[in-house]
Amino acid sequence: MSIITAVETFDVRFPTSKHLDGSDAMNADPDYSAAYLRIITDAADGHEGHGFVFTIGRGNDVETAAINALKGHVIGRNTEELLDDMGATWRLFVHDSQLRWLGPEKGVMHMAIGAVVNALWDLKAKRAGLPLWQLLGRMTPEELVNLIDFRYLTDALTPEEALEIFRKAEPGRRQREEELLTVGYPAYTTTPGWLGYSDEKLARLCREAVKDGFQQIKLKVGGDLEDDRRRLKIARETVGPDIRIAVDANQRWDVAEAISWMKELAEFDVAWIEEPTSPDDVLGHAAISRGVAPIPVATGEHVQNRVIFKQMLQADALQVLQIDAARVAGVNENIAILLLAAKFNVPVCPHAGGVGLCEAVQHLSMFDFVAVSGTLERRMIEFVDHLHEHFITPIDVRQGRYWPPLAQGAGAEMHLASLQEFSYPGGPAWMPETVAIAG
Repeated sequence: MSIITAVETFDVRFPTSKHLDGSDAMNADPDYSAAYLRIITDAADGHEGHGFVFTIGRGNDVETAAINALKGHVIGRNTEELLDDMGATWRLFVHDSQLRWLGPEKGVMHMAIGAVVNALWDLKAKRAGLPLWQLLGRMTPEELVNLIDFRYLTDALTPEEALEIFRKAEPGRRQREEELLTVGYPAYTTTPGWLGYSDEKLARLCREAVKDGFQQIKLKVGGDLEDDRRRLKIARETVGPDIRIAVDANQRWDVAEAISWMKELAEFDVAWIEEPTSPDDVLGHAAISRGVAPIPVATGEHVQNRVIFKQMLQADALQVLQIDAARVAGVNENIAILLLAAKFNVPVCPHAGGVGLCEAVQHLSMFDFVAVSGTLERRMIEFVDHLHEHFITPIDVRQGRYWPPLAQGAGAEMHLASLQEFSYPGGPAWMPETVAIAG
């Protein structure tokens, strides 16, 4: 038996606003950030659990405080008791009635729960000596169903239906593991598309994306229509007719505006329009989906829980579902969302535009292929070429594909030196002589 002895938190921020990395129509000066935690036990193996919530600067201290508010559920607990029944552990956090009041099941507190849950999964995978995607992909269908809270879902997905989805995928699991190791998982890149980049940088990065084997790129839109048309023209002329170009408005528009704007961009053969309006507007997304068809609507990075995803799928409000490793309450809830997508036969293309999100979400997509959907058709993981060097196990993206991580754990662990250098506000990276804009 081992006991959790400490939970350490870090407010980590990277000054990406200096070069406008991550800039879009709604987020002009993001500083990619992580409210980060380490779970430490007294076990002789020395394994720790690491997790984080992605933010873009100011407010990261609020998210860190929310993680600290959960320490009472963790410190002093029997580690094995928490790890052996991760379904019960998830409910321990989410069903805390006083903290739940702050949502319920959404926002800062829900995301903080996700960070702690993900850190526990990281610890569980390390103890098993497996990468998270393999640990999940080798659990029995019954064990996987036990992870999910079906409250609010049964009008769309019952436990029996979930069990059937897992059982249907079970026979080919090992074969699909081998397929991943042989051919990787398809990726697309947002690296060329940040709104603050010059036309010259856009064209150069588009050429590099094609050379690197990506079959899809994504551009940010929504600031100015003529600017969007000019940039899409540059991108299309650079990559040619065979490379897909998706666009992302980052919630910029009203419903009618989204429909009219996309009609102006349709000539560039748009692969999808992402986050056209408020992430909470289920019916608005449904109207946009009808209004811009056949262009698919993609959304999910700001969808706050499994319930909103359920409604969006029921309303045919999205045609590409984008999970986020750090937006909802961790691995368990994301598995529920993957099941919903499988039930409604909607492809999952995760959001990964942020520090550590590529490292984290690849495990969920690979688990989906192995044990849920059983297919790579119409599926891609977003790739952004930022900040991977700060992680113990950075992603391996080559030839336009993610290559499966084999290191034990969930991929969330950062180098201690990075945690120290970029801790806000006292880290060396945030000293006045180092950076002009402090979060």
